[in-house]
Amino acid sequence: MITLSDGAAKLGIDESVGNLPFWRVEGREMLHAAPWRDEPEVQADPAIPQVNKRLAGDFLCMPFGRDDVTGGPIHGATANAPWEVMEVGAAHAHLRLSVPVQGAVVDKHLRIAGPVLYQRHVVTGGQGAVSFAHHPMARMAAGGRLSFSPKRAVLTDPVAQREGRNLWALGQCVPGLMLAREGGGDWDLRHYPKGEAVEDFCTLVEAEGARIGWSVLMREAEGDMLVVLKDARVMPVTMLWVSNGGREFSPWNGRHRDVLGIEDGCAAGGLGFAASLSDNPFAAMGVATALPLGGEQVIRHAMVALPRPQGWAEVVEVAVTGDALTLTEAGGAHMSVAFDGGFFP
Repeated sequence: MITLSDGAAKLGIDESVGNLPFWRVEGREMLHAAPWRDEPEVQADPAIPQVNKRLAGDFLCMPFGRDDVTGGPIHGATANAPWEVMEVGAAHAHLRLSVPVQGAVVDKHLRIAGPVLYQRHVVTGGQGAVSFAHHPMARMAAGGRLSFSPKRAVLTDPVAQREGRNLWALGQCVPGLMLAREGGGDWDLRHYPKGEAVEDFCTLVEAEGARIGWSVLMREAEGDMLVVLKDARVMPVTMLWVSNGGREFSPWNGRHRDVLGIEDGCAAGGLGFAASLSDNPFAAMGVATALPLGGEQVIRHAMVALPRPQGWAEVVEVAVTGDALTLTEAGGAHMSVAFDGGFFP
């Protein structure tokens, strides 16, 4: 395990699978780690992929979801294979995936600066194209509220994650943040479904021409905000994974609860790798669902951990100006934090 630190922030890196088991900022645990991560019986089970055995924090999926093209493990080698440590400093690290992805070399660059976690993945060479996504997860003791950069559509998959456990009706494509519920009624995506025993998934498509896409999770009991930022030109979709006791099989056993994944990427939602490389509902909208390989591609992603100001209920704007990141609440209040203005070119 590698540990980076900067002031009151600490970040763990598990080089055995390339994920981030913890990210603590001023005593707040911002990312979720599965309760079975260190259980010997889970770690010894050859039927469970490494990504699920060591499920934690954030990691790069490449390809995203099931690999129905090459038959590799779910979420690809980037989430299942070891990473080689190239360089480590007090607050930064450079790792390289130990195996190629379709012939491409994948480098991971991490840096923490106060409450900000910067990540760059550089993909060099390779053949064809591949889907991908970041996979940060947060847990909420008492639910939370979500805010998003402008989206042009929200889609649900045609097949349920877990039969009988889906919250939203299947096969939707709507222009706003209101999804039809399974069995009737509507669900506002700005609310996390606390108390619902569900396993569900939907995909939000970024507005056309967006440069920086963002999501803000305000956790109720924890009193904080997780700001997730992406290069929207490379990651045109944000996939929300609601995991709240809906998986009964090992290692989940109904105990993975109150977890939300905010998964920014380039993929055909939860349809699989093959669908991302072919005609799909996103491609029909002119949305890229796979990253072309062969040259150099850079995937930029950042997260910011902040206290939630009293009275804040919805963020309506997140802007990078100069060397500051500024959040604007629906009532007009502002909050700013130091941010590398050159990170998103």
